[in-house]
Amino acid sequence: MFFKNKNILVTGATGFVGSNLLLRLLESGARIRAVVHQRPPMVNDVHVEYVTADLTLPEDCQRVVRGMDYVFHCAASTSGAAVISKTPLVHVTPNIVMNARLMEAAYTARVKKFLWLSSSTGYPLTGTRPVREEEMFTGDPYEKYFGVGWMKRYTEILCRMYAQKLSPPLLTIVLRPTNIYGEYDDFHFETSHVFAALVRRVVERRDPLEVWGTGDDVRDLIYVQDFVEAMLAAMEKLNSHSAMNIGAGEGHSVKELLNMMLECDGYSRARVVFDQSKPTMIPVRLVDIALARQLIGFNPQTRIQDGIRKTIAWYKSHPVDA
Repeated sequence: MFFKNKNILVTGATGFVGSNLLLRLLESGARIRAVVHQRPPMVNDVHVEYVTADLTLPEDCQRVVRGMDYVFHCAASTSGAAVISKTPLVHVTPNIVMNARLMEAAYTARVKKFLWLSSSTGYPLTGTRPVREEEMFTGDPYEKYFGVGWMKRYTEILCRMYAQKLSPPLLTIVLRPTNIYGEYDDFHFETSHVFAALVRRVVERRDPLEVWGTGDDVRDLIYVQDFVEAMLAAMEKLNSHSAMNIGAGEGHSVKELLNMMLECDGYSRARVVFDQSKPTMIPVRLVDIALARQLIGFNPQTRIQDGIRKTIAWYKSHPVDA
């Protein structure tokens, strides 16, 4: 009942996480305002107040936060490995400007809590060992994540400043997700991440089925609905500034993920080709989720096999045009 009749702002509401968050908030009885920028809404409901805004503009930020109790800041400029490799700065400036201006507007409007999505890309290399929260600033991010990783770190410092260095403070919460997957993901090859790209290639029976890299890269993947539950729990339960990892607590290689997808969708004769000339990102990224278990009772519920099955079923009913 925590969110019932509360005024909730969701930025990035037409995106992957934002769309799933809206669906969950609609069940809670919250009064929802959702920010639209370029993409049309994927969740159409009369109980959602959609507002069009450019969050790099201070006047738009001030307008959307007015009267809000809680802010879920899900908006971000994102893309896959190919775009980041070719244009390392593409996500730096727009995200820094947007994050800084929305946080300033929320502070001025006396928002009660501000939850922002950071990323595990900010961490330095830790080999095959799960990374802990206190390691975020112990060294540079992985080289291919240098720009986006430091952008995330800078915004985390802003969150800490607003929560701990100003009076009165703005209570900020930082979640550091691993790779999120599931319904409403971005399945366009130009901008998608590896999981969504593989799902599309499997469902469309691509022949050959191309995989970027060797297939040995290891990721911790969190199902989007489990991640949304973590967001809601963090907003409800945390009453001081916190930054924590959110993941499934286990790793799978790209090869393992692909084999599970092929089995799930019955593509038994797939001709898989690994293209090592294509850009890939960090070889292994695992996260320790003990802090989230302790502070918000986080416990991911969805097995990777079940998440794959649900994602494939959703994509089949929402295919992307070639």
